[in-house]
Amino acid sequence: MLSRQALLRSMRAAASQRAAISQTRAYAAAASSDKVKPPVALFGIDGTYATALYTAAVKTSSLEPTAKGLAALASLVEKDKKLVSILATPTLSTADKNSIIAELQKAAGIQGETVKNFLSTLAQNNRLGLLPDVCSRFSELISASRGEIEVIITSAQQLDNKTLSRLETAVSKSSYVGAGKKLKVTNTVNPEIVGGLVVEIGDRTIDLSVSSKISKMNKLLNDSL
Repeated sequence: MLSRQALLRSMRAAASQRAAISQTRAYAAAASSDKVKPPVALFGIDGTYATALYTAAVKTSSLEPTAKGLAALASLVEKDKKLVSILATPTLSTADKNSIIAELQKAAGIQGETVKNFLSTLAQNNRLGLLPDVCSRFSELISASRGEIEVIITSAQQLDNKTLSRLETAVSKSSYVGAGKKLKVTNTVNPEIVGGLVVEIGDRTIDLSVSSKISKMNKLLNDSL
């Protein structure tokens, strides 16, 4: 038979668990609404969480602060690979998760309740390891809502601002970009392409790299022999 102390502890634990479940359901309920339509459809678990967060942010009129908070979190996890490993640890205790959430909020300067509730939901569902992916997918939603098209220009060496500006102008006038769209240009460096450029516009890729030309030439020579 349970002692009075043990019974009280069990009751407190059950009450705490009910509160946690209630909080998760409340967040999910706030995020679900037929009146809020995300600008693009995302799939996968990370896409589901990103879409729920976007919907909750729109409903609470906190889209911009939420976007700022997610961008700050994305920057944190990108710079600290050890943090990514910690987030993905499957054996984190509740105390560990609470401590991690508190540190994330402090380091990223999170103020709004929407992002705080989102982090708590990830923790309660043992999904903190998805944070980097959710941040990335949420960025897709924000870009789409602003009418932005992501353009990633990969070069063998870092491009100067003048060259990037000329490329941005050329891309903006191409058939790959619709009228009224804004470009979000990022320059990444990959020495393996040798020279030239690889331009990714949304889900399209234009490979103008030297490595690609060499590969095609090698294939042509092999096919001819």
